[in-house]
Order: sequence, then C-alpha cells, then structure tokens
Amino acid sequence: ASRILLIGVGGLGSPAGYYLAAAGIGTLGLVDGDTLELSNLQRQIAHTTADLGRSKVESAARTFAALNPDVRINAHNLRLTAGNARGLFKEYDFIIDATDNFESKFLIAGICHAVGKPYSHAGILKFIGQTLTVIPGKTACLRCVFDELPPGNKEPPQGPLGVVPGVIGTIQATEAIKYLLGLGELLTNRLLTYDALRLQFRCVRINRNPVCPLCRVVQAGEAKTTKPRPPTAIVLPR
Repeated sequence: ASRILLIGVGGLGSPAGYYLAAAGIGTLGLVDGDTLELSNLQRQIAHTTADLGRSKVESAARTFAALNPDVRINAHNLRLTAGNARGLFKEYDFIIDATDNFESKFLIAGICHAVGKPYSHAGILKFIGQTLTVIPGKTACLRCVFDELPPGNKEPPQGPLGVVPGVIGTIQATEAIKYLLGLGELLTNRLLTYDALRLQFRCVRINRNPVCPLCRVVQAGEAKTTKPRPPTAIVLPR
C-alpha cells in the first residue's frame, strides 16, 4: 500500500490531506507540532472551532479518518528536525512539504535528497501560490533555485487569502497521486505560480543548477563560481 507523508496540516496540508484520504491512500502520515488558533480557521479547513487549542495533527487525523476509515493515519505531533526527519522519511513513498518557512523547506529538501524520496514543494504569500515536484537526482530541486536562505525569512503579519492554499494544496495532492500511479506528466523542472487576483496560472522552466548544494550535476572542476539568481516570486507561509 502507498504511503504519503504530509508535513504541515495547515492551509496547504488540510486540502491535500482531504483529497489523499478520499483517494484511499494506504497510509497517510501527518507531521505538525502546532496547536490550532482561531486565526488559522479561514484557511485550515481540516479543523473547526471545536478544535481550538488542540494539536493540529490530532484534529486533522480525526477529520481524515472520519472521511475514510480505511486509510491508516499516523499522527506525528512533533517539530521536524534534522534528528528525526531522516528515519521518518524512509517510511514513506512521497513527501508533501506543506510547511510555512524556508528553514523547514530547506530541511525537507535536504533530507529528501539524502534518502532519495520524491517530494512536492509549495508556498503561499497572500494572493500568490507556487508549487513544484522534485525527484532527487533527476530533476531540479528547491536548492537549485535558492542556494541560501532568502532574506526576511519570516511569516508576514497578514495571512494569505484562504482559498489560495486550497488551490495549491489540491495540486500537491494531485502530484502525489500521479506519482504513485505513474500517471501523466509531473510538475518537475517547472515552477507553477497561481495569481488569484488575476486568476492566472504560469509555469516557469527551472533547470538543474550546476552549483546546487544538493544535487551538483556537473563534473568535478567544471562548477561555475557564480551563484544563481533567485526568482522574483518568493513565497513563504502556507
């Protein structure tokens, strides 16, 4: 049976988890160390007001299990760290990064590369969302774009429009299902951007970076000394 690890059960993870549970994924792992706050509810649809103050993973686990009791739900109420991520990732077939900061995203990318696990990256900023799928060692990864943490890596005071992470999280679930079933064309080597205000989708081609700190695709001695220029679309919170 297929096993998917969903890291973050907030704005991105809620819709992704709903569709994965509905699809009948064999095992759905949930990772989140946060508790639910009232301000979360406008976008984190796996939870209700009755769950305020409770663990997000426990709340989401109940929601997804009620939708499809045949899916095995593993609730990991913890903060992802370099110490616990590697062993956890090895237990799953596909990783969904639904976190809200670049430190976590860099950690996820690094561990996925180290253990050879494919993953879906996504981020949201107000009315803009973006996502891409990565097959370590074969396609461009997050670090091919950002070799270092971008400046100002903090969640802005205003959260995103609630439906935006719904759109992007649903795409992440779609990518996971496509990967597991071998269907269609994955969103690899392409960054998909969604602008809710203009109702526009745009795909930007991403090539593997020869000086990527994770996948280094050039032969020894051929690496360029210049650093890659980050794209203008930088999105952080979920």
